[in-house]
Amino acid sequence: MRSHATISGAELLLSVIAIRLAVLVVVGWSLTLLPRQVRDSKTACIAPAVASGQSQSARTVSPPVVKATLDDMRLHD
Repeated sequence: MRSHATISGAELLLSVIAIRLAVLVVVGWSLTLLPRQVRDSKTACIAPAVASGQSQSARTVSPPVVKATLDDMRLHD
């Protein structure tokens, strides 16, 4: 008696799906176990010179400039 050990299409498909699922699980767990990066949310939207306190004149902005900036932001929304 001789049997041919061939793999069917369904078995091949299921093995590929199982391997991909295992890779996704390993990647997902590795991402959750990695240490998170520290982010400073206070200085996220401030220019580097202003954030470090090197330029005091950059903090004072005239009211027309602020109004023009706000109007421009409203136009883009």
